[in-house]
Amino acid sequence: MTLPEAATTPEPATSPTAPQRAGGLIVPPGGGRTLRTAAQQVTFKVTGEHSRSASSFEVVVPPGFDVGAHVHTRSEELFYVLEGELDVLAFEPRVRTPDGWRGWRSTQGDHVVRATPGTVIVVPPGCPHAFANPTETPARMFFQSSPPPDHERYFEELMDILSADGPTDHSAIAALRRRYDIEQLTPLRHDRPARSQ
Repeated sequence: MTLPEAATTPEPATSPTAPQRAGGLIVPPGGGRTLRTAAQQVTFKVTGEHSRSASSFEVVVPPGFDVGAHVHTRSEELFYVLEGELDVLAFEPRVRTPDGWRGWRSTQGDHVVRATPGTVIVVPPGCPHAFANPTETPARMFFQSSPPPDHERYFEELMDILSADGPTDHSAIAALRRRYDIEQLTPLRHDRPARSQ
């Protein structure tokens, strides 16, 4: 499957022992397949079809979205904030409280930080992490997950759940996360922040 609006370099003839894709991939601005819900917008930039090492996405995080603290046993992730601001966590806290991660602290003194454009967050396997948009404007980030294609499939199924009519089915999200190596530590939420006076 080729991403829409993506240009690739010509591919040479292949043999049974040649790599699946010899040409590179160029995805122009706005290119890629986009999944949208009220809770999140994800554009697939590079998939497992094009990379053996990572899937890459552009993610728009709306005001009030909180992915919830979680941890992966196999996946490594990288986040790069492009626009807006996000509260981010990437450390093991002294205590994993189930009601919220924003007050967590590590034994080394790490704490949740406000990530602004240009901030990079690297999350190795086993490291609790989270992001949330506490502002009144959308944030945009580049997100990379390794190995592919787990997060691609996860996003597709999550968008199906979030697009359904009625209240969010949190039990379906919990089951989905378990299937894709995501141990949820605090709840995923999408509540618009209260406007400041």
